[in-house]
Amino acid sequence: MKELLNYYMVNGSYVWIQFFKHFLMSVYGVIFASIIAIPLGMYISRSRRLSSVTLGIANVIQTIPSLAMLSILMVALGLGADTVVATVFLYSLLPILKNTCTGLESVDKNILDVAKGMGMTKMQVLLKVKVPLALSVIMGGIRNALVLAVGITTIGTFIGAGGLGDIISRGINVSDGSYIIWAGTIPTAFMAVFFDLVLGKLEKKLTKRAE
Repeated sequence: MKELLNYYMVNGSYVWIQFFKHFLMSVYGVIFASIIAIPLGMYISRSRRLSSVTLGIANVIQTIPSLAMLSILMVALGLGADTVVATVFLYSLLPILKNTCTGLESVDKNILDVAKGMGMTKMQVLLKVKVPLALSVIMGGIRNALVLAVGITTIGTFIGAGGLGDIISRGINVSDGSYIIWAGTIPTAFMAVFFDLVLGKLEKKLTKRAE
């Protein structure tokens, strides 16, 4: 514990820089995935066949080991943060896409019939009824994607992207460097828990509104 605290005191600014890099790579990847996955989920939710095919493709992507995915993308994008963001993007597609489809498909049909009876168009029903009611489920997908992203971003150290994985890697490569490993692991775990708690509370608020 003493060595760990001393490491933070001496390398505090370095840890904060890597923490911020890690945070940005994780968040950017999930934001880009949300921009693609949510509208795509809205579109494919109207067809079971289309949704099963699309989710099947997303499932295949999810089965590829993260280090292998990073290596594949590195060939096209090179070293650095862009490759990590692209990797996070691909792994975030499935949870967001799946939750978007599930949320939209689980909306009570009686509510939809009422909306249609009021003369709403398909687009109005989607945007004014389905999406607001499914928002908490969609947020759950984003929450899962962010927690997953924090872990995936850690391997960015292998391609020079920085992040908290750099600190963990240093600890592994140094003899008796367990305290350095903890110095990188603790803020990584804190970030994942932070995302989970904050988005969990937001998810609960959206669920209460939908009720």
